[in-house]
This record gives sequence, C-alpha cells and structure tokens, in this order.
Amino acid sequence: MFVGTRIRSSLDHHEMVISSWMERHGYRLLRIAMGIIFIWFGALKPFGLSPAEALVARATAWIPLPGFLYILAAWEVAIGVCFLYRPLLRWGVVLLFLHMPGTLLPLITLRDETFVRFPFALSLEGQYIIKNLVLITAGIVLGGQRARAHRESLRRRVLA
Repeated sequence: MFVGTRIRSSLDHHEMVISSWMERHGYRLLRIAMGIIFIWFGALKPFGLSPAEALVARATAWIPLPGFLYILAAWEVAIGVCFLYRPLLRWGVVLLFLHMPGTLLPLITLRDETFVRFPFALSLEGQYIIKNLVLITAGIVLGGQRARAHRESLRRRVLA
C-alpha cells in the first residue's frame, strides 16, 4: 500500500509541475500558434497553393468583389499578425469573429461537397471547415484572457 501511495504522490507532483508549466506558457503558445496558422493559410491563397481555394471560390461566388480571394488572404494574414503582436490582440479577436461565420458558410451552401451523408458524415472538406470550431474556441480563450488581464490591471491600480 505504501508503494502505491508514493507512486501516486510522485505522479501528482509531476502532474502539478507540468500543469504549472502549461498555465505559464499556454496562453502565449496559443496566441503564437493562432498567428502562425492564420498567416500561413492566408499566405497560401494569393499563390494558388491553398487546398481550400476552390471550395472558397465556389462558396463565395455570389460575392461581387473582384479579387475577393486576395481580400480574404489579406484578412487572414492580418488576423495572424494581430495574434503575434500582442498590442493588436483585441483587433485579431474582432477580425477572427467577423471572419469565422464565412468559413462555416460552405456547410450550408455546399452541403453536397461538405457532407458524405448529411448531417453527420463530413467529407474531407467538411472536416477542414469544422476544425474552425477549435479556432473559434481559441479566440474565445484569448479574448477572455484579455478581459482577465484588464481586470487585474484595474485592481492593481486601485490598490496602488
């Protein structure tokens, strides 16, 4: 019994060390990862290298803006830059939340391409789109942390 308790205690200790590291670095790493993803995905579009380009073109064919794909690419790169440069984070979150409904649009407008069997079996394109739920959630986490940091800053000013 004593050996089991020691092992459990050791595991608890290691879990706390790892969890503490995650708590200290997770927010920054999430912000950097989001920046990289958006810059990367956006940068591929103008060069015709995005695997989603054809799907995006079909889903947005009704938008009468010439060069809309370039606008979308610049928008995504801007989101990424905002996430990487911390003072612009609030703008990154705003741009992200304005952008995300459009990324989910093909699930409605291109159902035959995004589902193998509606409403549960997604095609590869549908899976590519649904992963945006993770990006939306990451944006919520980053935006929420910003509010927390702001409250802590206000509290420090009041106490000073």
